[in-house]
Amino acid sequence: MTATLHIASPAKLNLFLHITGRRPEGYHELQTIFQLIDFGDTLEITARDDGELRLHTTLPELANDDNLILRAARALREASGSTRGADIVLHKRIPMGAGLGGGSSNAASTLLALNRLWQTTLDVAQLCALGLRLGADVPLFVRGESAWAEGIGERLTPITLPPKFFVVLCPDCHVSTRDIFSSEQLTRHTSAIKMAAFLAGQTRNDCENLVRSLYPPVDEALVWLGRFGPARMTGTGASVFAGFDSEEQASAVLAQLPRHWKGFAARGLQRSPALNPT
Repeated sequence: MTATLHIASPAKLNLFLHITGRRPEGYHELQTIFQLIDFGDTLEITARDDGELRLHTTLPELANDDNLILRAARALREASGSTRGADIVLHKRIPMGAGLGGGSSNAASTLLALNRLWQTTLDVAQLCALGLRLGADVPLFVRGESAWAEGIGERLTPITLPPKFFVVLCPDCHVSTRDIFSSEQLTRHTSAIKMAAFLAGQTRNDCENLVRSLYPPVDEALVWLGRFGPARMTGTGASVFAGFDSEEQASAVLAQLPRHWKGFAARGLQRSPALNPT
């Protein structure tokens, strides 16, 4: 068994986001399509036999024991009974608080890699159950397939999406998911749809209008990107995206990005590279 694994940790886009209700405990029922993309972080994970769990990162925001990576490692160890540890080096590219699923993806990649390194032999369903305790999006990244999602995002149906290249803009602001979902102005009663409605373009992001009103940089990014094609916010923001049929089209749009903005181009994925660590 290899003592060190290099594992990808891809970002995701919400191609739409409908909020269909609210549970008594406060969680929101939703419908969305999660599109994995070939842009993300990388983790280098080495097993330890002394039980120590250490995260190595240059980001002060993650230099604490409550980050999702170490929480995922502890959850796996508790569920499996393993006594092993790990050194985890995070190479971060996904902006934090951007609606791209970076933290959830990191947690899922940690579960997948340590399950292999520690030889804990948990199956996908067990890893998803652990992941769901860490965050609603974690099971998506554990399963590693673009998917139609319902419930709080944990009921996943793999979906084959048409090839697309995306331009993603990351406005310089941090949108609080908790604040958006707790706002009285948020639309919470969108009717559930079928796949045909998505294919016909009858979707939206129910958080978008509220976020645009509270965070002007998000509105500005949507207006600019909307010049080139239908633009939409992912998740609760702050990132926005537009899809294109070719890499050349996406690259041409990205080349015109104002210098003071951050963004990237990425290809849509059906299957996560995290399922094939090296």
